Amino acid sequence: MVRRTSVETKEMPPIEDHPLRYQLANELHARPFPAMVSPSTVVYLAVKQPREAAHRDRSLDLRHLMALLDRHGAVHPQPGATHHSAQLGRHTLKWEQHTEFVSYTLYCDGVAERAFDPADFDVFPADWLAEAPGQRVTSLMIRILPRPKDSKIKAQLSECFVPESLAVAQVLDDSAVVAGDFRIDPAGHMRFALFANESTGTQRIGRIVQRLCEVETYRAMSMLGFSRARELSPIIGSLDTQLSEMMAEMTSDTIPADQTLTRLLSVSAQLEAMAAQSAFRFGATGAYEALVNQRIKLLREERHAGYQTFSEFMLRRYEPAMRTVKSTEKRVATLANRARRGGELLRTRVDVERSAHNQALLASMDRRADLALRLQHTVEGLSVVAISYYAVSLAGYLFYPLAAALGLSKGMMISMLTLPVVGLVWLGLRRVKRKLH
Repeated sequence: MVRRTSVETKEMPPIEDHPLRYQLANELHARPFPAMVSPSTVVYLAVKQPREAAHRDRSLDLRHLMALLDRHGAVHPQPGATHHSAQLGRHTLKWEQHTEFVSYTLYCDGVAERAFDPADFDVFPADWLAEAPGQRVTSLMIRILPRPKDSKIKAQLSECFVPESLAVAQVLDDSAVVAGDFRIDPAGHMRFALFANESTGTQRIGRIVQRLCEVETYRAMSMLGFSRARELSPIIGSLDTQLSEMMAEMTSDTIPADQTLTRLLSVSAQLEAMAAQSAFRFGATGAYEALVNQRIKLLREERHAGYQTFSEFMLRRYEPAMRTVKSTEKRVATLANRARRGGELLRTRVDVERSAHNQALLASMDRRADLALRLQHTVEGLSVVAISYYAVSLAGYLFYPLAAALGLSKGMMISMLTLPVVGLVWLGLRRVKRKLH
């Protein structure tokens, strides 16, 4: 018996734990790989709400899960749970809630006599499926068998899969052979076959199955971005043409710049809205693509009997779609930047034109003001003459009686009064003008 020293048995001094310490530590072990034997049957279903799946009401997922559990009297998950395991008759259920979808994996020992029998999927009741809070993203049927000779594997694969798209590989240090053609069969499911070595453990088989389910699910989710890219392609082409035409118009003076700017702002707004609406989908596609490649890499593939591997299949069939998504995302961003730069140039041009117009308007106003000032001076001069005329007449009437006494004629009297009266009128008008200003 080994005795612990006092140093080894000495407890740590009391210290307060972070409230999330145990929860986060246990999260590392919350989703163990299922243990599966050979032979066995696996059915898998992934469900996604059609819109705003990332912000969906997740209680609907739990409610739908509990409806399935209640049919078998199984234990309910904890409130707010994101994963759960239960026994449904002879099947074991593994349920997981993801960012955009929820997945159900059901597996049981043994296989049906008919390979990939659609009846195996009846473990999901039809009425329960009809009440699902979303749409099927993908569904799989995986047939796990003991690994026979390579010739028998080839014969079985030729019966169940389409040779043109069949991918086969030895995985996890040749502990099993996996195969799939990534085609939907007449019953609506993807098919995968797994031939496990006799020495391959149940945990390793479960790990391979988990990787296959993840590869197919993440592939299907990433292809949603490809669908979005194809929808946007004709719209982007039309906006690109309009933008090129407007850029050409900017180099000529045939169309007013403000009209071109209005059209350009409309195109820019459409591009910005398109980029905003597609940002999440394209970003998610990139994340799912990385997960697909990572999960395939974790399988540690080796070529089997001259078949293409899963990596080679993805390189030929899947990577072009992902490049299309990246190209579309980049194209939208490039067009939005072009429209933004064009808008800035047009705004500058419009501002310069408006500034020139304002300067011309100000110069015209200055000329008019100068003309008005000169006219005003002319009017003032005429006013002095007119007022002086009437003032001299009035002064003449006033001083007529003195003319005879002074021995002056009427004309002489008017002549003597004219200059003083005109001077007084002129001084009076200047004084009034000075007070007004």
